Amino acid sequence: MRSAPRAFLILHGWQNRRPAGHWQHWLAGELAGRGHHVTYPQLPDPDRPDLQSWLGRLGTLLEAQRDTRAHERVVICHSLAVLLWLHAVARAGARADRVLLVAPPSGEVIAGYEEVAGFGGPRATGAQVGAAAGSTRLVAGDDDPYCPGGAAEQYGRPLGLATDVVPGGAHLDLDAGYGPWPSVLGWCLDPAARVRARNG
Repeated sequence: MRSAPRAFLILHGWQNRRPAGHWQHWLAGELAGRGHHVTYPQLPDPDRPDLQSWLGRLGTLLEAQRDTRAHERVVICHSLAVLLWLHAVARAGARADRVLLVAPPSGEVIAGYEEVAGFGGPRATGAQVGAAAGSTRLVAGDDDPYCPGGAAEQYGRPLGLATDVVPGGAHLDLDAGYGPWPSVLGWCLDPAARVRARNG
């Protein structure tokens, strides 16, 4: 017997045009195949994204997710989309039942790229993140080149997030070998599940 359908919103990062091999693309198919409502949109101008444009699109997507009347609304963000979520949370414009934040880049790294520098410095507090969702989990590699010092220190501790650190996971993207990722599917279906390496 299948569980009641959930609504999943999957958000990609910078320069991501939703390639078929990426774990987010794979995850969207797996969830849809189980009867869940899945939205995996192409965000505007992924090569030169504009924060305000992405925030506007996120607001529309979250409103549409509410309209599904699913028993649980889940948001999954990778890379730059994590900063998008934190900006939305800081503006009190984001709500979900559960959120998964995967491989956020550090503010210092973002500041070094003109195309995405406007996404730097989200000022969300732990209290705001907690109010935006029933639970929020952070997942990051222990050697992510886009987050020197580690996401657990940069985001997990300051925001009070439950955190799974993936040894050797790098940026948890295609370059790191993250196509099919059964563990993240496990978390989608079971909120108590931990997220581990793709072969863990």
